[in-house]
Amino acid sequence: MYVLVPKLLFRNRNFAYCLAVICILIIVAIGGQFFNPFSKENGVNVPLFSFLTVLLLAASSSIKLFQKGMMDKQLIYELKQSKAYAELEQLKNQINPHFLFNMLNNANVLTKKDPEKASQVLMKLSDLLRYQLYDSTREKVLLTSDIHFLEDFLNLEKVRRDSFDFLISKEGDLSGVQIPPLLFISFVENAVKHNNDATKSSYVNLYFDVRNDELFFKCINSKPALKSVNNTGGLGLTNIKRRLELLFPATHSLQIEEDSDRYCVTLIIKLLPA
Repeated sequence: MYVLVPKLLFRNRNFAYCLAVICILIIVAIGGQFFNPFSKENGVNVPLFSFLTVLLLAASSSIKLFQKGMMDKQLIYELKQSKAYAELEQLKNQINPHFLFNMLNNANVLTKKDPEKASQVLMKLSDLLRYQLYDSTREKVLLTSDIHFLEDFLNLEKVRRDSFDFLISKEGDLSGVQIPPLLFISFVENAVKHNNDATKSSYVNLYFDVRNDELFFKCINSKPALKSVNNTGGLGLTNIKRRLELLFPATHSLQIEEDSDRYCVTLIIKLLPA
């Protein structure tokens, strides 16, 4: 139990383990010639001694194998948790530079067309970065803070574009609700990026509702008359889908609908007790 099983059986030295067990049986059988409490007259009862020895060996080996199985199971669980956490951090870190890259490009364009607007963009961008540098490093943030972050982002887009409008609707008791940071920005950023239309005004409407321990989020955006040929917007949605799978593996529902005029994302998350 303390020598043969850990040093032989656990190291896949099965042949050596079997030889050791056979040696133990032989030693027990020989020892029974000198000490046999079962039948002193008829000599050693080899089958009985062998049966009892094998029974003891099997029981002790089973205990050690069970203990090792539990330890391996716990180790695998901890490794999976560690891997999931590392993957989440990597995905979240991918969102920040992706978002920052887009906004700096916008500011760069405005510095030539409208320096005053470019200054406003950079000021609002500093507020957004402050949120990303401090609040988004936490495991969870208030839902109201994340909504405020989205509002700043959409206001920033409104400064950049004249023919753009947005709506943020909040229903239910949102106070005190905590969520992982930057959970909705990829949907909103994708909606803004792909609804720019020079021929008509565009919009992005966000709806938040908390009821029955569930968070309902909907993002609806207009689609341009001419479909954009830019296919670089898949990174954000791919990241957020993977984050949702890791954060809420069995407690979320994501539905994406599209028609000729609008694009709609509906996300339902089961809120767990704090």
